Amino acid sequence: MANDKSYPLVSVVTPSFNQGEFLEDTIRSVLAQDYTAVEYLIVDGGSTDTSVDIIKRYDSDLTWWVSEPDEGQASAINKGISRAKGEFVAWLNSDDLYFPGAIKSAVNIMLSDPQIGLVYGNAVTIDEKGRPIRELIFPDWKLDDLIQFRIICQPAVFMRRSSYIEVSGLDPSYHFMLDHHLWVRIARQTQIKHVSALWAAARHHKAAKNVYQSSGFGKESLLLLEWMETEPDLAPMVAEYKSRVYAGAYRLNGRYLLDGGEYANSLTSYFRAFRYQPGYTMQHWHRIMYAFLGMIGFNNLDAFYERYQDSRRPDLTNTPNLDKWPGLCLD
Repeated sequence: MANDKSYPLVSVVTPSFNQGEFLEDTIRSVLAQDYTAVEYLIVDGGSTDTSVDIIKRYDSDLTWWVSEPDEGQASAINKGISRAKGEFVAWLNSDDLYFPGAIKSAVNIMLSDPQIGLVYGNAVTIDEKGRPIRELIFPDWKLDDLIQFRIICQPAVFMRRSSYIEVSGLDPSYHFMLDHHLWVRIARQTQIKHVSALWAAARHHKAAKNVYQSSGFGKESLLLLEWMETEPDLAPMVAEYKSRVYAGAYRLNGRYLLDGGEYANSLTSYFRAFRYQPGYTMQHWHRIMYAFLGMIGFNNLDAFYERYQDSRRPDLTNTPNLDKWPGLCLD
């Protein structure tokens, strides 16, 4: 992309591995942004599908790219950001999308207040065909919310590069909750802010890590809890909000176990969350019911849940500039 030097440079990194089915739409959603001071870097982990051919097709629009074996998502993103020169940085996974104006909006917010080290917007989940599944509207969460496992949608996050570097970037020992671990570490150092605008789409599909390895997210949530309890500045906060923190960790674990089809284990985790904070846990009543039906062998469970999801699909047809946006299907 051509860099407009009159605006602060933004560095976007896409980690990629065998997501050729979606990669081109991801790339196009970055290139279609109305903010021109962008450098775009792609770190491919040695894909064996069509990914490298797609990357080569956009070579002239990329600042840098590489395709070689790596040690996982965190290492790939750290590799990309180590080459970044932008004042602001973000990563966009190879099956996700930016929405129109996302980068410009994020830059304007961070320029308005030098104390903001991380800004995040709202998002929508989409399926393999790009159809909206669910709109994700977030409050303006702070550090005490993050330690309670209030989850931000990663593609809707932008950061100052200095904030990323100050906490040494992503921890490669995390493979699932790597983003939330990073948000917590940044939020303990600087201000974070939410913007009520639709910035990104997170794609849910069978090959997505949060689907086919979903139980790993729950296990790492509990490891993240253990880590927070050993941090001198976080441990007192965990103790102060113990019921909320533990309920958040077990509710999140229950959700991911459910996504992985581990119905009995999911119910057990939801029960543990209920013991700590009943009202908060029961906000997931539909997931708890789904886990119970799965455990007792209810027939056509997937069809039942798909109908339920269809009933909740947001209508984005009147959202400005989304018509024919890369990767979306609003018909």
